[in-house]
Amino acid sequence: MPTISLFWHITIMMFWNEHAPPHFHVRTKDGMKASINIHTLEVLDGELKRKTLRVVQDWAELHQNELLANWDLCREDKTPNPIAPWE
Repeated sequence: MPTISLFWHITIMMFWNEHAPPHFHVRTKDGMKASINIHTLEVLDGELKRKTLRVVQDWAELHQNELLANWDLCREDKTPNPIAPWE
C-alpha cells in the first residue's frame, strides 16, 4: 500500500484495486486506523481521535482532486503521486 502523504505522525495511504467508494486509509503513530471517503470525507471504517480526524478532513478537502486522481491511478494498478503534507 503506497504512502501518499505523511504529516504530524499521520500516514495517508491507498491500496491498489480497492473497492468503491473512492477512499484513502489513515494510520497514526498511536495505532489508530480509518478509511475516509474522498467525496464526503466521512469515516467509512475504523476510528480516529477527534482532532486527528479534523486535521485529516481539512487536509483531504484541500487535496480532494489529487486524491481522486490517485484513486484512478490505483484502480489501474499504477503508483499514486505523492500529495503535499499538511502545513
